[in-house]
Amino acid sequence: MQQLNPAAVSSVGLKIDQPKIRTHSAMSASLSPSVLDFLRQLSRNNDRDWFNENKPVYQAAYDEFKAFGQAVLDAVSHHDEIERMRVHRIYRDLRFSKDKTPYKTQFSGGMSRSTALRRGSYYFHVEPGGSFVGGGFWGPNSADIKRIRTEIAANPDELRTIIGDSQFVETFGALKGEQLKSAPRGFDKDHPAVDLLRYKQFLISRSFTDEEVLAPDFVEKVSETFRRMRPFFNYMTEVLTTDENGVPIV
Repeated sequence: MQQLNPAAVSSVGLKIDQPKIRTHSAMSASLSPSVLDFLRQLSRNNDRDWFNENKPVYQAAYDEFKAFGQAVLDAVSHHDEIERMRVHRIYRDLRFSKDKTPYKTQFSGGMSRSTALRRGSYYFHVEPGGSFVGGGFWGPNSADIKRIRTEIAANPDELRTIIGDSQFVETFGALKGEQLKSAPRGFDKDHPAVDLLRYKQFLISRSFTDEEVLAPDFVEKVSETFRRMRPFFNYMTEVLTTDENGVPIV
């Protein structure tokens, strides 16, 4: 962890000593402790004055994270086709939020898969004590959710096999996402797959410790985690690109 200079104190809180900024040509794909240290300090000083005073430190940390994101994209491109990778801005959208703190206290990014024949997207999130990667279907539209539920109702065993696989359970635990309190409209509340039919989102994720995030092999671990999502993504892609009779619609 980067040490703070006790003398570098201003009226808006602690100012972080600026680390040596790595140039893009020399920048490693691994993340340095200064990235997590900046985010820790930001969570304690989430205001514009402190952020502006520490803008060079933010920029150095953000540049490291962008290089990390590019390395993840390069690694994932060996086993999947990616349309685009985006690193998210640190500035929060305050228009409809009761929380008026101006900055996110994590760095994050995502990747969308190429074409409608590859459904699902990837997400990576670095935050002290709360880092994870995830993927799936955050907000399926009404047509997609209806198609998914129709398929589950007709044949729940295929999805159960995927999410019950030992590697899936070891990596992701269980299927996640918001759920209805009871069966969705049009489906029997006593259906044997009602536990799956109640999902409004279909998400999977894996958490990482700070030590894992800073390890030299973190890019490889993230890429391998995304690779392990593929059986789930392949299932969802087949469902969402065919009709109830299995006829392609894309």
